[in-house]
Amino acid sequence: MTATTSPPTNSDPGTPATTRGALLAGLAQRQGAAVVLVLGVVVAWFSFPRFGSADNLRDLALQSSFLAVIALGMTFVIISGGIDLSVGSVYALGGVLAAYGSQWGVLGALVLPLAVCSLIGLINGVLIARTGMAPFIVTLASLLFARGLLLAITTEGSTTYQIRPDSAFLQLGRGTIFGIGVPVYVTLILFALGGVLLRRTRFGQSVFAIGGAENSALLMGLPVARTKISVYTLSGLLAGFAGAMTAAYLQSGVTVLGVGTELDAIAVVVIGGTLLTGGAGTIIGTLVGVLLRTVIQNVINQIGTLDSNYQSVVSGAFLLVVVVIQRLLARARR
Repeated sequence: MTATTSPPTNSDPGTPATTRGALLAGLAQRQGAAVVLVLGVVVAWFSFPRFGSADNLRDLALQSSFLAVIALGMTFVIISGGIDLSVGSVYALGGVLAAYGSQWGVLGALVLPLAVCSLIGLINGVLIARTGMAPFIVTLASLLFARGLLLAITTEGSTTYQIRPDSAFLQLGRGTIFGIGVPVYVTLILFALGGVLLRRTRFGQSVFAIGGAENSALLMGLPVARTKISVYTLSGLLAGFAGAMTAAYLQSGVTVLGVGTELDAIAVVVIGGTLLTGGAGTIIGTLVGVLLRTVIQNVINQIGTLDSNYQSVVSGAFLLVVVVIQRLLARARR
């Protein structure tokens, strides 16, 4: 007697269809913000004819680049278990210092804001790491200090510090390559470097370890204090650089710039999947969070009929819904 076997049916768990379904479900659970971003872009693309135009897409990328650079530094800080409330004021300070330094050429427009803003971040890190002070208090004090400093260095309380129209420094913000703004390329390069730094270096692994369990990191012999100082210095550096790029784009340093930007940066980082308690997060997730926020703002502007007083309410409520959906997806995955 010979035994016969029947071919596997489509209900078997190992079939390609089932595997694809599991992969898609896992992707949705891990990348909730990315799924919402794709859905939002698809809906906006077919609902608003101008949304999909080349000019609007270029504007979306350019608008995202400035906040993305600030959020990149914030990602490192939050993964390490900290918070940086000073980035909005440091961002504005960087713009004013870049405009002031542009009278000495491109070098002066870049070195001055990067040096001062990095110093502010360094002081934040030293106070937090060496004295044990709460990051909230230290960076709040830096927020006030940076805002006061930029007002003090402007002439007679002026709200702007103009850059000469013929300054080569303006190419950093207004230059284009293949029709796309230079800030977009700079942001992509910084995010690529940030991803390598966070995932492929000992420093990045220390950031995760400190955010996950600082006491355990100390027992493992990791350089906790040095790592904390480094992440806050990096945050100040990137915020200052974003300010310099913005000044080059606006052709001036604006003192009222950056009010509330620290909250936007924290929001997009959290939307991207980084835990506020530290120890988990991704660079690509932060980029998704920035793009999602920009798309929401763009859609609200294209609706046009919504009163400007309620635009922030709608934007904030939508971002809250995104975070809730992401948390539910992550819980379902666990």
